[in-house]
Amino acid sequence: MAVVVVQPVPAETPPAVQRVLASAGLATRTLMISDDEDPFADLSGVDGLLILGGPRSAPSDTGLFADTPHSALIRDALAAEVPVLAFGAGARFLAKDRGRATHTGSGGTPGAEGTVRFTAAAGADPVFGGTARPSPGLRPALDTLELPAGAVVLACSEGYPEQAFRVGASAWGVRFLPPATTWAEESPSDLALDPWGEELLGRFAALVVARAEHTATRAFFTRRADAWEERFAYQTPAYEAGVSRMRLAPGGLALDLGCGTGRAMAALRAQVGPEGRVLGIDVTPAMLAAAARHGRTRDGQLLAADCTQLPLPRASVRGIFSAGLLDHLPDPHAALGEWARVTAPEGVLVLFHPSGRAERAARHGRTLDPDDLLAEDNLRTALEATGWQLEEYEDAAGHFLARAVPRAAVRPHRMTL
Repeated sequence: MAVVVVQPVPAETPPAVQRVLASAGLATRTLMISDDEDPFADLSGVDGLLILGGPRSAPSDTGLFADTPHSALIRDALAAEVPVLAFGAGARFLAKDRGRATHTGSGGTPGAEGTVRFTAAAGADPVFGGTARPSPGLRPALDTLELPAGAVVLACSEGYPEQAFRVGASAWGVRFLPPATTWAEESPSDLALDPWGEELLGRFAALVVARAEHTATRAFFTRRADAWEERFAYQTPAYEAGVSRMRLAPGGLALDLGCGTGRAMAALRAQVGPEGRVLGIDVTPAMLAAAARHGRTRDGQLLAADCTQLPLPRASVRGIFSAGLLDHLPDPHAALGEWARVTAPEGVLVLFHPSGRAERAARHGRTLDPDDLLAEDNLRTALEATGWQLEEYEDAAGHFLARAVPRAAVRPHRMTL
């Protein structure tokens, strides 16, 4: 796992930063804004971004972070919800890049700035929550800032309220500065984190590690989301055939888990009818945005969520359709257990792929793996261990399909004498 450190001048990543990130198991790669070439073609292998915005005397955000490949990388990270922590002028760039500012600074009075303090929202924040109060002597930024729509202010000072903020669920800007040499000097390599700064960076590093799997998924699919529907439109009839095997009665809630652009949602809607509900769930917001552009909201609702922690009550779902998802999850057994939790006793699970296992293995230049989760015996064992009973299994040249029902719904045959 690696964090890319973006900084404005040629220098090594500050030792204090390297030490805190390394203690969380994160390597660092440095990207200089002054470089003419961008060494990162995309976000592959990037689990987080740390933007060191430079000294207090740095130019404005438009000067420091001009439209370069580096700013494009940061925008890609924001779109894919790669965790980003930005300091100083980097925080100004973060606010500017998110567009349509609605929160405007109050125009503070120099000399009246006071001390930096947390807002009430900081207590529930994934990074700021649980940290100690900012160290005495931390110096607030003495200019105002417009924040994007939906931004949450996390720290403020008298007259200058936007000292720290969160944009969305994965990007933080911190404008007040540690004491000692740090940003008032010429190089970010002088950064000497005070105890509070170390604690904040440590919490950010822990969040990067905890989200690494989802970060990789979002990074991969975000840059493919716009073309996904057109590229795989030919598979829609196969999806419709797969959904038909669910044999759902009208009414109830049906899920398209890992829905992508929602190609199964229309078929699910046809089964549950107008009195039923369809919910498309995916962990990548860009895919859900593409689904909305292609009209999937006509068939149901779209939700960004982790399929192993579904925000649904127990036994509330009649049917789950999941295409090409299960064997790509870090803990498929946890996922199957969660899906069993939300499924009603009369419910059904269909695992699907528009090509068979042998076909997919050949496409990737490999042979079938006997340990493959989707091999019949392996899948049957996994399902039974997590509350399911495998009823149908097909691994054909043109598709893969497994149909399962909750084990509590399986009734043993009674013997008659």
